[in-house]
Amino acid sequence: MSIEHSQTAFEKAQQLIPGGVNSPVRAFKSVGGIPRFISRGEGGYLIDIDENRYIDYVQSWGPLIFGHRDESIENAVIEAVKHGLSFGAPTEAESELAELIISIYDSIEKIRFVSSGTEAVMSAIRLARGFTGRDDIVKFTGCYHGHSDALLVQAGSGAVTFGTPSSPGVPADFTKHTLLAEYNNIESVKKCFQDSPGIACVIIEPIAGNMGLVPANKDFLSELRAVCDQYGALLIFDEVMSGFRACLHGAESITGTKPDLVTLGKVIGGGMPVGAFGGRREIMAHLSPEGGVYQAGTLSGNPVAMAAGLASINKLKTNARVFNVLEERAKRLMNGFAEAAAKHNIGLQTDVRGSMFGFFFSGESVTNFAEALKSDTARFAKFHAAMLDAGFYFACSQFETGFISTATTDAMIEETIAAANKIFGEL
Repeated sequence: MSIEHSQTAFEKAQQLIPGGVNSPVRAFKSVGGIPRFISRGEGGYLIDIDENRYIDYVQSWGPLIFGHRDESIENAVIEAVKHGLSFGAPTEAESELAELIISIYDSIEKIRFVSSGTEAVMSAIRLARGFTGRDDIVKFTGCYHGHSDALLVQAGSGAVTFGTPSSPGVPADFTKHTLLAEYNNIESVKKCFQDSPGIACVIIEPIAGNMGLVPANKDFLSELRAVCDQYGALLIFDEVMSGFRACLHGAESITGTKPDLVTLGKVIGGGMPVGAFGGRREIMAHLSPEGGVYQAGTLSGNPVAMAAGLASINKLKTNARVFNVLEERAKRLMNGFAEAAAKHNIGLQTDVRGSMFGFFFSGESVTNFAEALKSDTARFAKFHAAMLDAGFYFACSQFETGFISTATTDAMIEETIAAANKIFGEL
């Protein structure tokens, strides 16, 4: 496989953009090699500028649940663009998408759109602080909630990949109100409440996707809800990654635990930049201009993003059984990986939630960040490089999640399993 043009493009990018990339995990630093520069996507495939073709298990890190260039979403975007790119004024599409999401999520009575997941989480936490009149927040080691200052403390994903869970440039004063608990460990949460009398909220990825795929235990989430109620703190579900990916009605419908606020992103933009946060009416009423908690954004509710989101979510709502198909394919892929790894005496842990899948090169189950860090990242790097050279595009970090799209066919799954089996043998 020739990657001459990607090599040249990366060398040029490094002279112009820090690290040659606009998001750190794209740089391939944890897996080695050269990032592929993409020219186009087609359904379940990516094609790079050297015309190499890859079966895509990243799908733009989640939002492309219908694959690249889905006709209905593409047409909706083209039609919206004909009327203008941005107005900085209300449009009916904002209310239409809001009404659609509210009709699907039981825990959302009002919603506000923003332009990214980071912005959604940052705003939801500000709202929780304003609603409760408290300053402290609880997050979990390994959960990534965007790159706002208060949340870059023991974060997952790219921060873990580079071995810098806390970032330079973040003053200690900004993080002193952030308390850390261990994922799936309710006693660690209780200790946080014992240590602080002023906790405004607990934020969690109920289906963690940024330390690899690590779902929260149902009993743990139920106990977490009870602790928040006991102390009058809000519970925030960060579903920027899992929302409309794991299932139609959100993690609440899987876990049985109802949050006070939910953050969304990725899929609700159908591939366009978008984020949102929503929750109970009385909490959202504290948001400006209705209340005193300020949040604003010129491109919030951008008409092009709203059009893409409407097309994507409407398609999901009218074809809800697609989640069963996607989960079956994800399970087939992960079962195939597990069987192939076992055949070659390689420890591999796998998991699936809807169209999300994950695997760790480890002989022990992974339920939290500390256990995820015990996985064999060197072996993952070798596996990633070999699969990439064979034409399979996986996330370039052990601490990321994979995604199945409706364009990922059964034949693609079988082809991927066969390639993995061969590479496991070589490893």
